[in-house]
Amino acid sequence: MTQDMNAMGLVNKAAPEPISKIPASRRIDISQEYANRDDKQIQLNICIIGHVDSGKSTLTGHLSFMLGEIDARTMRKFEHESQKIGKGSFAFAWALDETEEERNRGITMDVGVGHFETPNRRFNVLDAPGHLDFIRNMISGAAQSDVAILVIDAAKNSFESGFESGGQTKEHAILARSLGVQQLIVAVNKLDTMGWSEERFKEIQSKLGDYLYQHVGFKKTSVQFVPVSGLLGINLVSHERPEELKTWYGDKQPTLVDVLDRLKIPTRLLDRPLRMRVTDFFKGGIGSSGGVSVAGNIESGSVQVGDQILVVPGNETGYVKTMQVNGEVANWAVAGDSVVMTLVNLDIMNLSNGCMLCSSKNTVPVTTNFEAQIVVFDIRVPITPGYPVVLHYGSLDEPATIAKLVEVIDKSTGEVTKKNPRCLTKGMTAKVHIKMVQRAIPLETFRDNKQLGRVMLRKNGETIAAGIVNKILTFGS
Repeated sequence: MTQDMNAMGLVNKAAPEPISKIPASRRIDISQEYANRDDKQIQLNICIIGHVDSGKSTLTGHLSFMLGEIDARTMRKFEHESQKIGKGSFAFAWALDETEEERNRGITMDVGVGHFETPNRRFNVLDAPGHLDFIRNMISGAAQSDVAILVIDAAKNSFESGFESGGQTKEHAILARSLGVQQLIVAVNKLDTMGWSEERFKEIQSKLGDYLYQHVGFKKTSVQFVPVSGLLGINLVSHERPEELKTWYGDKQPTLVDVLDRLKIPTRLLDRPLRMRVTDFFKGGIGSSGGVSVAGNIESGSVQVGDQILVVPGNETGYVKTMQVNGEVANWAVAGDSVVMTLVNLDIMNLSNGCMLCSSKNTVPVTTNFEAQIVVFDIRVPITPGYPVVLHYGSLDEPATIAKLVEVIDKSTGEVTKKNPRCLTKGMTAKVHIKMVQRAIPLETFRDNKQLGRVMLRKNGETIAAGIVNKILTFGS
């Protein structure tokens, strides 16, 4: 832990001390408290992604039940209620698909949130929708994640429909990697419907693996394939396996939980200024307290009760009255934590989905013009100056235009191959200027904050490019 802290710069570097209602003598030494956390207390944010109907919610719900996060009484209630509407096989999915519309339609529409613990890790689970219509919600979930489980339906023709043109398997993989996810677990689900066929497993592993390594940019050492049945609960937690699976997978190969338990903990930007993207907000405080509550993940820095925070855009200030970290009452939180905070002296009208909380002593830039280095995906029409797009940034999606094509770059050498190109086509890496159409957004460069320096560009329901923010060209609105 000490080595990790040195690598993060906690010993020699520190963000400016925030303004606080609490005297310096009574403030918590967060770097010391963080050093006292053991690995199990450190949370990983994990997103469950994949094509619609691949069984993401069922797998996640069953895993949560087997790990004790859902009690037997609640599970019996889900089973009874799902059977009443003729969807008995969806019972486990109801642990995350909570709205009536999601349950009636049998698909995830918003990002379902859950929690579970393995022997050595604690996970905040974001179950992302697989349907194309709700891709913006999937992007919001993946943007908050450290790692991802890509769920594949191994049933006959189902893998192919998700992987080929029009399916969401490829796009979800690209989006996750472009948003900073580096560790990926591929859960080859519903393999029981194929008699636990080793041939089918290896076929999926080969086709999808080649795509992930050669086209998406995942390292082979950071991807693991695991055969599972989310509905039956096989190879999720227990090593008890049917003979058809055991004959080729053996007794000692890892379960899904084994793989989860070995995931690396990413470096947290504790020494940087506070940055927290707001994913939800509501009137009223935690418990019976007054105020306004905000929820989200802390991307960098730290915060404690009594600190003054600034909402950007809007420059409205408030104070942290109470907070919950990973579902438990706490007095402090750091980068990587999932937080709900009650703020006082703040008007809820100044909050919006995608706004950012920061220290009033070290504010996040707000801009309408910036330079990005992008990779162009499989596009039908070349990108030219003035090209309209929808910019996705965390949970924000805002209209923008690619105002200028600066230069084309050789992605292998980094050298400039062409200045002021007339257009950009499939596979090109380029620097461009992007202009927001309606309003300024809070934004940081990739150099200053890797979590907050990534953007996604979409048009007509397709992801056309992704990249990193190189330079902020104008400040303010």
